Amino acid sequence: MAMMLSLGTMESMAQNAALDNIMTRTSVRDYTDQPVEQAKVEQLLRAGMAAPTAVNKQPWHFVVLNTREALDRMASANPRAGMLKRAPLAIVVCGDLQKTLDGKGQEYWIQDCSAATENILLAANALGLGAVWTALHPMEDRTKAAVEALGLPSHIVPLCTIVIGYPKGQTQPKDKWKPENVSYNKFGGKQ
Repeated sequence: MAMMLSLGTMESMAQNAALDNIMTRTSVRDYTDQPVEQAKVEQLLRAGMAAPTAVNKQPWHFVVLNTREALDRMASANPRAGMLKRAPLAIVVCGDLQKTLDGKGQEYWIQDCSAATENILLAANALGLGAVWTALHPMEDRTKAAVEALGLPSHIVPLCTIVIGYPKGQTQPKDKWKPENVSYNKFGGKQ
């Protein structure tokens, strides 16, 4: 006999799964040789594009690196991302300055692309993949090297490289909870 779950129970399970995914996400820097399936790559990209964005501008562009040549070229461009040499996949999250707001609002692309990056990291964890965020922008040397390695036009700014693969071994998430980093109603305000 099939067990019937109440709507409340299903909602509670979904909430727990979402929170569990957030709390168990960790930076993974070592990967097996197993390639990441194209269906999962698309799920990662869809998750990135589901991110919140200022005035729905969606000022992002994603460069998928899935060949050994492209991954090695990017590893040479960013020495801080040496794990690219052992990974089967990376997604370079870029801001498209032709899709931004005008004036000071143009800088919202950084927040929008950061939200897309976190969505991709969480989706990777949910799909059984490991991933790590490696920064490019605002470091001029890294940004310039990435632009050259990827052949990016001047209106596309690389924010970061997300290195992705099936984890080799297990990494444990860090407990980053620090109540001293929280104020209520004003700086220094107590609960």
